[in-house]
Parts: sequence; C-alpha cells; structure tokens
Amino acid sequence: MLQSSMKWNFTYTGEVESGGSSDGLTSLTKRLLEKRNILDPDAIRQFLNPSTEDLHDPFLMDGMRRSINRVKDAISNGESILVFGDYDADGVSSTTLMIEALREAGAECDFYIPNRFTEGYGPNEEAFRFAYDTGYSVIITVDTGIAAIHEADIAKELGIDLIITDHHEVQEKLPDAYGIIHPKTSSDYPFQELAGVGVAFKFAQALLGYFPKHLLDLVVIGTIADLVPLQGENRVLASIGLQAITNSKRPGILALREVCGIEGEMNEETIGFTIGPRINAVGRLQDASPAVDLLLSPDVEEAREIAKYINQLNQERQKIVADIAKEAEEMLLERDDKGNVIVVAKEGWNPGVLGIVASKLVRKHDRPAIVLGIDTEKGEAKGSARSIDAFDMFTNCMEVRKRFIHFGGHAQAAGMTLDLEQIDLLRKDLNEIAERKLSEEDYQQVLDIEMSVAIEDISLQQIQEIDQLRPFGMGNPKPLFHLKNTPKEIRLIGSKKNHLKMQFQENSTRVDGIAFGLGDLYPHISPADQLDIVGELSINEWNGRKNLQIMIQDLCVSEWQLFDLRGSKHLEKNLVIPQGQEYIAVSFQGMEESPHDVPIVDFKDIDGKKEVDGLLLLDLPKSISQLKEVLNKINVSKLYACYRIEDSTFLKTWPSRDHFKWFYSMLMKRGNFDLHKEGDLLARRKGWDRSMVDFISQVFFELEFVKMKDGLITINAQSSKKDLKESVLYQEREQQLYIEQTLYYSTYKELKNWIDPLMDKESMHVKEEVVNGL
Repeated sequence: MLQSSMKWNFTYTGEVESGGSSDGLTSLTKRLLEKRNILDPDAIRQFLNPSTEDLHDPFLMDGMRRSINRVKDAISNGESILVFGDYDADGVSSTTLMIEALREAGAECDFYIPNRFTEGYGPNEEAFRFAYDTGYSVIITVDTGIAAIHEADIAKELGIDLIITDHHEVQEKLPDAYGIIHPKTSSDYPFQELAGVGVAFKFAQALLGYFPKHLLDLVVIGTIADLVPLQGENRVLASIGLQAITNSKRPGILALREVCGIEGEMNEETIGFTIGPRINAVGRLQDASPAVDLLLSPDVEEAREIAKYINQLNQERQKIVADIAKEAEEMLLERDDKGNVIVVAKEGWNPGVLGIVASKLVRKHDRPAIVLGIDTEKGEAKGSARSIDAFDMFTNCMEVRKRFIHFGGHAQAAGMTLDLEQIDLLRKDLNEIAERKLSEEDYQQVLDIEMSVAIEDISLQQIQEIDQLRPFGMGNPKPLFHLKNTPKEIRLIGSKKNHLKMQFQENSTRVDGIAFGLGDLYPHISPADQLDIVGELSINEWNGRKNLQIMIQDLCVSEWQLFDLRGSKHLEKNLVIPQGQEYIAVSFQGMEESPHDVPIVDFKDIDGKKEVDGLLLLDLPKSISQLKEVLNKINVSKLYACYRIEDSTFLKTWPSRDHFKWFYSMLMKRGNFDLHKEGDLLARRKGWDRSMVDFISQVFFELEFVKMKDGLITINAQSSKKDLKESVLYQEREQQLYIEQTLYYSTYKELKNWIDPLMDKESMHVKEEVVNGL
C-alpha cells in the first residue's frame, strides 16, 4: 500500500451521462460547469464566451469620477503626475498601463517604483517628499497604497493630491487620500476581485472615455501573474487579454516571446510560468524600472536588449532561490519540530525571492511558511509569507499585528517587516493560533477531483471540451481527474531521474502519464500494482503527432504490495525503506542478518497481532503453514520476498512411482545393492541424479521395505505393505518441492495471486492446500 501525499476530495456524485443535450453542450461540459455553480443559460453563455459586454461601468467605483476630474484638471493645468507602482508583475503591468493611458490623455507624467531592498513595499515618506521636490502635484498609486496611512498624511501635508488605485486587502483604517479607487471599498461595484492592473485598466477606461483594447495585452499579465480568481470580470479580461497578447505588436512583448522561445498562441500557463516570472525577477533582484521600460519601449532593438537582460536576471533569481531553499531546509532539519507554522530567518537572504522560497516550503511541508531576511544594521527582518488553504495568513497575522512594523497581503500571501526580537514571538503566536484552529487534515494539500474516468473514455475530443473552460487559474482551477489502472510501463526520466513516466493502455487507447518530482516513489511501486492517480488531462504535441497525456499530481496504491526480490544478491541496493515507517524481517531458519539492519524476528516468537508497514521474508518456510501463521499474526501493507535458494529441491529430479518400482525390482533380482560403491554407476547408467538414488533408498529404509547397513541395501522379507506417502522423508521432500515451486519458481503474478487470500484475514480460515502425492 502506498499512501497519497495529498488529501483527495471527490467532489462528484454519480456517473457522467454520455451524449449531448438540447443546448449543444455535452454532459461532460455541463458537469464541469455545474461544479463551478454556473447553472442558468446566461451564466453559461458568459462563462464559455467571455465578452467585453459583461464588464462593468468603471464609474460604479467609489472615487472614480472625482479622481478622473482631478487628473483632467492636472492635464489642463500642465501639472506633473507621478505614477507610483509596485515591483511585481501586477505592479509593473499596472504602472505601464497607467503611464500609457495618461500620456494618451495628454498628461505630463512619469513613474516611480520603490526599490525593494532600500525602500521596502509600498509608498514611503521619502519618495513622496522627493516627488514634491521634483514638482509633482498628483500621485497615482497602482497595485499599492491601501495601507499607506502615514504616507497619505504626508501627501496632504505637502499639498500633493494622492489617488490610490489598489486591490489588496483593506485594513482597519483607510488612508486620508484625495481619492481611493478600490473594488472592496465600493459597495455599488459588482465585482471585488480585480487585480491591481484590472483597477488601473478601469481608471484608464474612465479617463480615455472608451474601451482601450490596445491595453489588454498588459492587463492579462498582471491578472494572471497575481493569482486573482479568474471569475467574473477577471475571466473576461484574462480571456480577451490572452488573445490580445498573442497578437500583440508591442516591441516589449515580442522581445519577451523571442527570448523565451514562445511560438504560436499564448495561454495562462505561458503567462504564469514564463512571462510573469521574468518580469517579477527584475524587482526581486534590483529596481523594477527596466521591466516597465521594456513594456513601454517603442523600439524593437532596445526591447530585445532589455529582454535579454531580464532573462539573465531570471536565471540568477532561480539560482538564488535554490540556494536559500537549501539553507532553509537545513535549518528545519536542525530543529526537532518545524512547528505548525514554519518561520525561518537568516542574515544575507535576498528579500526579493523569499516569497518563492516560502512557496517551496509550503509545497514540501504542507504548512504555512514565513521566510525572513535579517538586516542586523537596522535590527529588522523583512520577508514574505505563503500559506495553505486552511490558514488565512492575512486574518491570522492581523490577530498579532503588534508584532509587525509593516504588514499587508492576502489570505494566501503576505509581506512583512518586524524587529528581530519579534521573530521568535511571532513564531510562537502563529503556532498557537494554528494549533487552536487547524486539524491534522488541514495540513494536507487538498486535490478537488472533478470525476473519475476510464482510460478508454479519454479522447482528444474530451480534452478539447475541457479546454472550453480556459483560462484556468484561481477560482477556476484546471479540472483534476481520477483514474485507476495498472501501468503497462513505468520508468524514471529527467537528468536527475526525479520524474516518473508511465504508459497506460486499455484496448486501443493509450495515455502517457507524467509525474514531475515524484521519482522518489519509483522503488515503492511494484510490478502489477494497480495505481490510483489524480492529474490534469492534456494533449502532448510532438512532431505533428498528438498524444493523450495526464499530468499526475498525486498517486497511491490502495491494496497490499508484493516486492519481488527473490534470488537478489544486492538487497541493500534494491530495497528502499521509507523514512519513518516500521519494518521487520522474519526468518524461518534462524538467519541472523538482514538488509539495512531491519530487526529480525523468528517466526515462532511472534506473539499476538502485530502492525507493521513492511515485512521482509528472509528465507523460505519449512511448511506452508508457517508462512500462513506469520501472515495471520502480522498486518502489513508491503511484503518483500527476499529469499534465495542455495540447494534447490525443485531443480533435482523428482522420482516417479515407476522409478521406485524399478529400483525395488532391481533389488529383488540382485538381492542386495552397495550404495557407496554402485550408487554413482547406477545413476550414470539410468541418467538419474545421484541424489535420487539416495532418496529412493532412504524412503525404502524408512518404510522398512529394505535393510541398510554401511551402505549395503538388502530386501526386508518381513516388510508390510505401505504407501510411499507414509514416509516422513517423502512428505518433507514433497512439501519442500511444493514450497519452492509456489514461493520461489513461480512468476510474480502467480506468487501475488497465491498470497492474496492470505493477506485477507477473513479468508485465513480456508483449509490448507492439499499436497498431492504420487
């Protein structure tokens, strides 16, 4: 049995009906829509055919009209406007979009993005005073500012009109700004989950007086990269935005496509895993301005140079992340208990990548994680937090807001700054909160499974239907499917052999399974295991061929497993014992050594019932009943056949009744036979194995058919009629032959089928097999 690493939530009931329906949708599509609570015809139409007609009037947002009027006055009066952005992909795309909209409206404007390392997150007093000294009278924040209480007061003191456009969680108090444009502070606005760039786009639409399609290639970057729910307006903006960025002629987008090797249509995965990380990399390692310059650049050659530079920064970022993640793991290993909430901190860690490191820790340990870089000069620690579904990082950290100098974020992600002496206290507080609020199951990642499918039911058409629900993301996850099958083939792939590739086949349908990062499970999957797997269905195109594929996220084996190591001379190498599991070895013949020093138990010393994860059978039993007795007393999910045979009974010739008859007749004619002198000669003449001559002689002696002294065999005239099976020696050999044939020389499948009923404790009362005689 192989446990799944995640919690599987089967969210469906009943089977999917085949065929279509009156509205043209197949049962599969309708089931997927129902799961997303999209039921009425209008909602279905809007979801499957996102349209700009489904977007809301930007003036429904509180503060929009007042803010737009102020910007228009600034344009008319020739005032300078500063766009204050953020250094992530949402902030960069928001800044670019706002600058383009302002310039199109005729504004004198520029942008300012704070340096993550010297200024930290969000607006700051020094930057506002610099803006005032430089002559800016209006500051518009994008993707930031909703927590800038002090900075809003500074702006007011300086006479700067501050307009905040943001989407982050609203805290207890709002800044005293000229205008706040935020979906969650606007009770009349129907959709509250816009990304920062979505709010900026609404502002641009209101300012320009028309729907600015040319800015959609920017909107899609921040909307997808910032992991906002792809529902409602976000789904519309992401869907039409993907079309826009695919066809974009913007030099910065073309340069990014070129440096990333992106060809053809772009989708949400292209943005999330290729474009977004590269834009984010700039602000993680330095000032994010080059990313804005790239997207604003009208020159193709300039854009190419910036894109190459950004790609290089992304490679540096990847190495830094790997190094910090390794150090964080080493710190956790040094602790006896990593706790309910992981909090790690170290001097020298780059604050720009700590969110990525925190995500890695969450994925590996299934716990909320906070990763902090220590600045000893300031006596502060600054970093990022990521969380599991069951632990709202924003809400829970707000319970201990006193621990932070600065704090902000969402339910699953947050950023913070705190004094060094608060680190241990924060760890203690959050662990106590988690202890109080979370159950053991909450620490398992949950996979919501849409439905179970059979291999033969998977088709290109079915996967194309699933793609009607794109773009996938937060709020509209890519559907996960469950299938149960025995892989025809399974092997390790990748330069580090850390991935699994499987091949499933049912009749004429073949599906390839890819399990990234699950290579460590390879030695724990035995031949003929029926796997339960959960993953995303997709189409793999290679050299013009389309193959069905499932990207496996988790797998398990729900039945007991047999690992066939019979005859192996390299048990230490071939046997991999999972960490933290209890294994024992059983010997029937007094063996004293086992691989990996697994504790050895003599089969006679097993008292009562015993539960273990793995059981090693080191040698063959002397009777089948011994093995049955062991399996009756030990409950085990993994059984390892580790035995070898040095002197095989099965490979020796087994004498038939005719052999015994001939030998007896020979004795009757001769009167005697010298086993020592004539045994080898007889064996050669008859083509027998010498051991067979000895065996027949010993059986006859035991049954008193003959007398034997010093190797001389003579007929016993006083013998009585007996069956060969009355000989204990005959019975033992027959039993040994059966044991070897059943437990050693059988195929894997034959051995598994033979042991199956023994692993089912209810069937242990079945009578012992009858061993047939001659």
